[in-house]
Amino acid sequence: MGFIKDTREDIRAVLEKDPAARNGFEVLLCYPGIWAIIMHRPTHWLYQKNLKLLARIISQWTRFFTGIEIHPGATIGKRCFIDHGMAVVIGETTEIGDDVTIYQAVTLGGTGKDTGKRHPTIGNRVIISSGAKVLGPFRVGDDVKIGAGSVVLKEIPDNCTVVGIPGTIVKRGGHPTEDMNQVDIPDPIAVEMECLLRRIVSLEQKLRKMEGK
Repeated sequence: MGFIKDTREDIRAVLEKDPAARNGFEVLLCYPGIWAIIMHRPTHWLYQKNLKLLARIISQWTRFFTGIEIHPGATIGKRCFIDHGMAVVIGETTEIGDDVTIYQAVTLGGTGKDTGKRHPTIGNRVIISSGAKVLGPFRVGDDVKIGAGSVVLKEIPDNCTVVGIPGTIVKRGGHPTEDMNQVDIPDPIAVEMECLLRRIVSLEQKLRKMEGK
């Protein structure tokens, strides 16, 4: 019953978040992200029971049919929505909270330098936009937005917006990420340029004062 309940919650989350989803039957038939999550639950159970080879075989078959690779060792919370999903990779020691949205070509991976816990811990209500990479055994806080194509290599506090390579915090204490808005994310280059311009103005004012003296 728990498995069916979780699947219904997953479908309901897609219907709430994706305006293209018309009904639950369509979601079940046409959304590979749903099937990646559905198949991850038994593989994760098998992995925990030390039936790791069987778990890996099933997970690789799921990858073949969905284009989404989730290691059976990863822990995924409730109502995780993998939208489109192609080329999503989720590593073995990844932990994902509830109500997380992941877009295509996202990697939750390691850097190759760590042992044991090698992959990130993602908080609740996080949006990870297409092509983003989160690499390493650190935490991404609750209600975080990660912009498209960003590469995040260090811990991110709650309620932040992160963009760029490497990922830079450009907004703190923002609104909860349930609005699914991926457009109104600050441009990191524009933010840096604005800071530089302010610095130049400040230095010019100091130089004028020195010349006046």
